[in-house]
Amino acid sequence: MQRILLMILLLCSTGIAAQFGKNCELRQFKINLLNPSLEYEMALGVNTTFDIKVGVQIAIDPAESDVYNNLDFFPTIAAQYRYYYNFEKRQKNRRQIYGNSANYVAPAVAMFFPGTRTIDNQVTKNNLSYAGVVTGLQRSYDSGINFSFDAGAAYYLGTSNDGIYPVVNLSIGWIFSEKRWCVGR
Repeated sequence: MQRILLMILLLCSTGIAAQFGKNCELRQFKINLLNPSLEYEMALGVNTTFDIKVGVQIAIDPAESDVYNNLDFFPTIAAQYRYYYNFEKRQKNRRQIYGNSANYVAPAVAMFFPGTRTIDNQVTKNNLSYAGVVTGLQRSYDSGINFSFDAGAAYYLGTSNDGIYPVVNLSIGWIFSEKRWCVGR
C-alpha cells in the first residue's frame, strides 16, 4: 500500500504536460542541512512544481505508544506536488520570486525506512508511510541559501496505530544547481 501511494504520486506528476511558465524555476537541486538530504524541484506548469527529497528526516513513529514524545531520524523518500499561489502578489509588491520564493499548498507523501527497532519490548521492522496535504512557504536568496517550512495533516500507514497525525517539515539548506526561468529579476 505504501509503495502504491508513492508510485501513484510519481506517475501523476510526471504524466502532466510540462508547460514551463514564467514563475517557477525550471529545476533546482538543493542540499538540506537541518534534515540531511538531497532535494530536487522541477517546474511542471506556470505555478506548479514537483519536489522530491531523499535523505534522513525527523519523524514521529505511530508504532510508539506515546507518538508525540518519541521523535527519531529515519531514512526517507518524500515528495510534494506544490502549487505556488502568490507569485503575482510578491512580484506586485516588488519581492523576489527567485528559487520559487512563494507560499504553496501541496499533496505530500513520504516513505520512512526505520529498520528493526524495539517498541514496548517487541521487535518491529515495518516501514512507515504517509499521504496528506500541507501548506507552506519557501524563500530563497541570491546567495543560494534556501528556507522552507510546511505543515499539515496526513494519514500514516504501516503500524497498528494507523491514523491521521500532523506533518511538519523544516528545511534550511543551499541551492547548489539551478536552471533559472523567472521574471521580475
